[in-house]
Amino acid sequence: MLTLVTGGTGQVGRRFVPRLVAQTRPGERVRVLVRDAARAERFAELGAEVVTGDLRDEEVLGRAVAGADAVVNVAASFRGVPDEEARAVNRDAAVALGRAALASGVRRFVQVSTGLVYGIGRGRPMTEDDESRPGGEMWGAYPEAKAAAERELLALEGGMEVRIGRLPFVYGEGDPHLADSLRWAAGWASGQRLQMGHHVDVAQGLLRLLYAPAVHGPVHNIADDAPVTAVELHLLNGVEVPADLYTRTDPDPWFGIMSTQKIRRDLGFRPVHPSVWSARDAGAL
Repeated sequence: MLTLVTGGTGQVGRRFVPRLVAQTRPGERVRVLVRDAARAERFAELGAEVVTGDLRDEEVLGRAVAGADAVVNVAASFRGVPDEEARAVNRDAAVALGRAALASGVRRFVQVSTGLVYGIGRGRPMTEDDESRPGGEMWGAYPEAKAAAERELLALEGGMEVRIGRLPFVYGEGDPHLADSLRWAAGWASGQRLQMGHHVDVAQGLLRLLYAPAVHGPVHNIADDAPVTAVELHLLNGVEVPADLYTRTDPDPWFGIMSTQKIRRDLGFRPVHPSVWSARDAGAL
């Protein structure tokens, strides 16, 4: 089995690829598509093949998927990039990769998506059967493009199975993402919550989607058990809580909160770090 991974040098990918390589058995291989070969040297040292090029280049896609049995598309572009780039990478390039994979005979395609595609809250944790309802303060080109990519990939006809993992706010293992959370949390209401997922559990979820012989429905939420509040995000970052947080109202208390019942039941997923607090106590931040 040959598995291609895109986005290997991003925050999720650079932590996922070593775990994937560690799971390989004799005769299995991992290939990583990167734009900068120098940043993938450690993957080569682990035994992964490296293909250099841009995900948006058709010729590069052909080389990357050639002979692959599975693809895990981790590549993403978000936070501060122009809307055009967000759509080009998260929608157009993802769909082009899916089509190239299908044409090359890839049997399984795992698309890494985001819980932001759900849009506005539903008064309860979001489940995989919920449709996308654009809206809310976090809606924009990134979730819009990811939602479109999901639809187009699932609509591909042929023998390739598409599986989708929707991620929460990802943190841990030195990722600066947790500190970045204060960009938004500083302007939230005190009790406004953020759904979390540690890198080790994101990798666990994606590996389960990659290797499970069968799934009940293509979409699975991947997250921990305990969303944290704006107050807790300040405490975790060692920052004083602004007094005016307590004067604000949360406009959508269920925004971004996802159920993990499906992946727990169907694929045996259990978070190694059920909460960011347990990750902190384990020294895994």
